[in-house]
Amino acid sequence: MSSGELLHIHPQELQFPFELRKQISCSLQLSNKTDNYVAFKVKTTNPKKYCVRPNTGIVLPRTTCDIIVTMQAQKEAPPDMQCKDKFLLQSVVAPSGATPKDITPEMFNKESGHDVEECKLRVVYVSPPRPPSPVQEGSDEESSPRASISENGHSSVPEFTAASKAFNEHAEQDGSIEARALISKVTEERNSIIDQNKRLQQELELLRRSAKRGGGGIPFIYVVLVGIIGIILGFLLKRT
Repeated sequence: MSSGELLHIHPQELQFPFELRKQISCSLQLSNKTDNYVAFKVKTTNPKKYCVRPNTGIVLPRTTCDIIVTMQAQKEAPPDMQCKDKFLLQSVVAPSGATPKDITPEMFNKESGHDVEECKLRVVYVSPPRPPSPVQEGSDEESSPRASISENGHSSVPEFTAASKAFNEHAEQDGSIEARALISKVTEERNSIIDQNKRLQQELELLRRSAKRGGGGIPFIYVVLVGIIGIILGFLLKRT
């Protein structure tokens, strides 16, 4: 923590868990340990890369103020993950009761005789936090429902084996039920086609008999139609 006469600043460097194509933020805390109103202003050497909120403000006596610094998403990583960007935080005593609207650039002008404190902050890239491991350790592992495996590769938990066996039997039963249903459906369709074929043959025989009695012959078109139907029924019987 930087211990200036007006503001204490924590931390002393801006640490960003760097990741490509991702916007990253970090925070600064300003602590006013005095009985005065203190105005502050934040500057950076690369204003297009960073967004500071708030970049100016008033810290009331014996209070703190948090600043959020956001780095825009980067398309490329810097060489050796080293960053040359820097920040400058300026602070000066403000009139009692001052608000952020009362802050002017002139307040931070040393040439005008104002006593301005300055603190330089550097930017540091750090590794992003690792995601939590999906496998729990310690006492949690003892209460885990997973089956432990012995050196010979067999499960040492009988409940796990019984559950696996029951699951396999259930799956086999489901498969046999579906197979029986499919066989029953195919058999019904085959029987239906056979019955239709028998009825057509009976009708054809009746037509032949009636033609003999009437002394006439069966129309050629009707014979062709019956033949085509018989071929189709025979094809369907072969498929089933």
